[in-house]
Amino acid sequence: MQKKLIKVHPLDNVAVALVNLTAGEVVSFDKEEIQIITETKAKHKIALNNFNSGDRIIMYGVLVGKANGIIKKGEVLTTTNVKHESEKVFKKTDTIGWLAPNIDKWKDKTFLGYHREDGQVGTANVWLFFPLVFCENRNIEILKEVFEKELLNQKVNSHQLLLRSLVNNEKGNTQEETNNTSTNVFENIEVKFIMHSGGCGGIRQDSESLAKLLAGYVNNPNVAGATVLSLGCQNLQIQIFKDALKSINPSSNKPVLIYEQQKMGTVDEMLGAIIKDSFEAIKKANKIERKPAPLSKLRIGLECGGSDGFSGISANPTLGHTSDLLVALNGTAILSEFPELCGVEQEIVNRCVEEEKADKFLTLMKAFEKSVVDAGSGFDMNPSPGNIKDGLITDAMKSAGAAKKGGTSPVNDVLDYGEYVSKSGLNLLCTPGNDVESTTAMVGSGANIVLFTTGLGTPTGNPIAPIIKVSSNSELADKMSDIIDIDTGAIIKGEKTIEEMAEEMLEFIIDVASGKIKTKSMLLNQNDFIPWRRGVSL
Repeated sequence: MQKKLIKVHPLDNVAVALVNLTAGEVVSFDKEEIQIITETKAKHKIALNNFNSGDRIIMYGVLVGKANGIIKKGEVLTTTNVKHESEKVFKKTDTIGWLAPNIDKWKDKTFLGYHREDGQVGTANVWLFFPLVFCENRNIEILKEVFEKELLNQKVNSHQLLLRSLVNNEKGNTQEETNNTSTNVFENIEVKFIMHSGGCGGIRQDSESLAKLLAGYVNNPNVAGATVLSLGCQNLQIQIFKDALKSINPSSNKPVLIYEQQKMGTVDEMLGAIIKDSFEAIKKANKIERKPAPLSKLRIGLECGGSDGFSGISANPTLGHTSDLLVALNGTAILSEFPELCGVEQEIVNRCVEEEKADKFLTLMKAFEKSVVDAGSGFDMNPSPGNIKDGLITDAMKSAGAAKKGGTSPVNDVLDYGEYVSKSGLNLLCTPGNDVESTTAMVGSGANIVLFTTGLGTPTGNPIAPIIKVSSNSELADKMSDIIDIDTGAIIKGEKTIEEMAEEMLEFIIDVASGKIKTKSMLLNQNDFIPWRRGVSL
């Protein structure tokens, strides 16, 4: 029989409903009988004891809120009877020891990746087109249409076929197109395109930040080379971009073709030169083939989006154990979304291997929170309507579950937005909690694959890094099977342990990294890219 309630941590005074509970129902839990006072949907929390106004609410063993009035034992927690509250953290107070998981099963395993001259290894081989300024987006769109049609021989999608059939019927033409196949001209290279709304206007710091992000994409091991378009007069000058790239990797000799429209005459003349030069460079990049690489060359980004009340007890802890396995293998994991670390800062700073890194983390957190407050908001506004509807009613509650993606390993480095990974192990990266902005940033900092958990369903992908979508519950995996790669709902149903799911996940990662499996976001051609305009996004 499936359990109806679960307490995540021994110190918790609330429990998570694993199934829908009805008012008046009596549930046997933790050696006592609990009468459910209010109808409670699965994923929501109920009180395990009586609370008076101001009493501390503990979940995951940490403070996640305070009672906003009397809450009776067996009553559901809501945004009305609970308010956000988290512990204040001022400095590192302890050093947390780490018991690394057993990696005997994995230490000799490899994946098939694209080896770069600087020692990085890619899980993909991409030639990337992007503009330095939004004024060049139209030219990128033209190049995208030209290259995708000729290099990918793209098939007509089902939606286009539907419209075509409607148009043909309207014309009285019933003949349907049957040639609906798609083949790549080149076997070992993909072409991808980025567009954005930055590079000019705003403040100069926005352009400098964008330069670092774009340089990180060029330096990412999944990229073989890039074609870059500049207008000429914009804030993000070519030299700023070149300096950013040199700062990340001074010895990089990766091919980067840069074109400045205001120096090249007509659009046709410029596009003609770009197409000829890029085609020759793409042909050369296609000669790079996959070769075995140790798992230590994997850099995984850890992301959650569209979270629900199960995310913190199934999908996120599975990512955490997967992260621990990879870190024990000398690989790299990146944990971002700083607003979703609010409330667990003490644990994070105590896991930092160096005092300096702990101080940097707290400084970045405080500066981020201040910028949000100055804008008239706060971290307590982070949970989305979807989060709240599915049981994540305070930011601290959401954060405590989101932080589980980072496992238990030491924090080896703390990076500000736009900084590139230089140390193996667990890295913290300052980003907002917004799914696409955070994922965009982790790939710009060197992640060559991203694990993305969701309880509600999000279709996010990335232009250069495979995104593995992980559902927290089986209902979602069944309902949105076109976007979900891995279902951790078996943990909720008691059919599998977190450790078992993590081992399955690592095997899946190896297959994706080796090009043996295309993730659902890749099949959907989901290529999301949103730079962070600092201070205006949670």
